[in-house]
Amino acid sequence: MVKSTLIYRYDALPLCGSVDDSVDPELNEQKKKCKIIISRVTPNSEPQATIESGRYNIHYLITNNIIYLTICEKSYPRNLAFLYLKEISNEFGHIHGREALSNTARPFGFSSFDNFISKTKKIYQDQRAQLNLDRLNNDLADVKKVMTKNIEDLLYRGDSLDKMSDLSSNLRNDSIKYRKKAQRINFEALIRQYVPIVGAGLFVVFLIWYVFLRR
Repeated sequence: MVKSTLIYRYDALPLCGSVDDSVDPELNEQKKKCKIIISRVTPNSEPQATIESGRYNIHYLITNNIIYLTICEKSYPRNLAFLYLKEISNEFGHIHGREALSNTARPFGFSSFDNFISKTKKIYQDQRAQLNLDRLNNDLADVKKVMTKNIEDLLYRGDSLDKMSDLSSNLRNDSIKYRKKAQRINFEALIRQYVPIVGAGLFVVFLIWYVFLRR
């Protein structure tokens, strides 16, 4: 389920946010984390990513220097979340895009756009609705390629949203896998090398034992 939606400018200016009925304190905490995520966005950041945060996932999409975020329950399909963000970004960019990037833009100066957010959120709310099932079936975007981060790594372990950070993380993981694979190969080589010697030794011991036993 889509819980909340936020729209910020690249320089962290808040443009619009959905009016949420929920008084869940954890959801309010997620909104605070969204602000921290926005502060970590750089020119090298991935244009879209998923941040895992407790019972929720925070998905963001960057289009034309505007950041669109949505907080969803962890069980909500990631494909559908990004389709939702895409629809929000297309409409906002079409109506307010130029004005939102101007020097005259003010914090939450586009609150009227919440009407569109609310209507769109209702449409996407039921992931089992036929329309949303059709969206999922027709969506060709490979969300497996969307960068996924854990909020703990992002906030407390110095991780970033940069493409190169994600690449180095992948390289680090690949290096660990390669090292483990090399260790296994070396172990198997040692077994192949010494098994015949050990086998021959056991045969000699058995032969000696057999000869002495016959006496």
